[in-house]
Amino acid sequence: MEAPPYATSRVEVTRVPSGGVDRDVVAVEEPLEIRIGGAPVAVTMRTPGHDEELALGFALSEGLRPRAARASADLAANTIELDADGAIAARSFYTTSSCGVCGKGALDAVRVEAPPVESDLVVSAALLAELPDRLRAAQAGFEATGGLHATGLFDEGGELLCVREDVGRHNAMDKVLGWAFGQDLLPLSRCVLCVSGRLSFELVQKAAVAQCPVLVAVGAPSSLAVELAQAQRITLCGFVRDGRVNVYSESGRIGSA
Repeated sequence: MEAPPYATSRVEVTRVPSGGVDRDVVAVEEPLEIRIGGAPVAVTMRTPGHDEELALGFALSEGLRPRAARASADLAANTIELDADGAIAARSFYTTSSCGVCGKGALDAVRVEAPPVESDLVVSAALLAELPDRLRAAQAGFEATGGLHATGLFDEGGELLCVREDVGRHNAMDKVLGWAFGQDLLPLSRCVLCVSGRLSFELVQKAAVAQCPVLVAVGAPSSLAVELAQAQRITLCGFVRDGRVNVYSESGRIGSA
């Protein structure tokens, strides 16, 4: 399994205690500027690749109505032009690769209007317990660097539809949602999203925007993630590993078969 070359770079490393000097593979992190109508509206630190999907997913998560994303007309590096309707063009902000809501002062500023998820999807706990391993097997970038988060989109039978990796967990999710938008799969009412790390507020927010009924992770949820999942009727599952599943909300979607 070979990582995409744009996602990795080689750097010099000194091995301790041997003292040997070698070359190590690390994940790439670079800024991406997102423009609307030629005007910069956001900069996010991300791993290059699938940048159009990232811009589309970002727009969806911010409550916009995106139509398309493409390289900028002036071909500026690390820049994507977004065609979208909405009010974000009136403000600009910066997000880091580690936090999708950094710099926003209050919850009201990050809550995106999305109705509670309505889905009769039922998936077995046994199937959910397998998803992190299936996701891990598809993480070429992590295999090479150990430094990339991943989001996987699975259908109700557990088939992996899309996987994206990034130094930012929220970027990986945005790339998947941007892919789903391009495939005309939204809303994701018959799908499951699986993430490689912990469950934060912004990941639940993005799942709510996509109307995905089940979100699982190998790590722990935050209190705010649980609160939002309960409000949005999303089945939130953490510590999904070794055949175990901790269900924090909407447990009725978890079947025993």
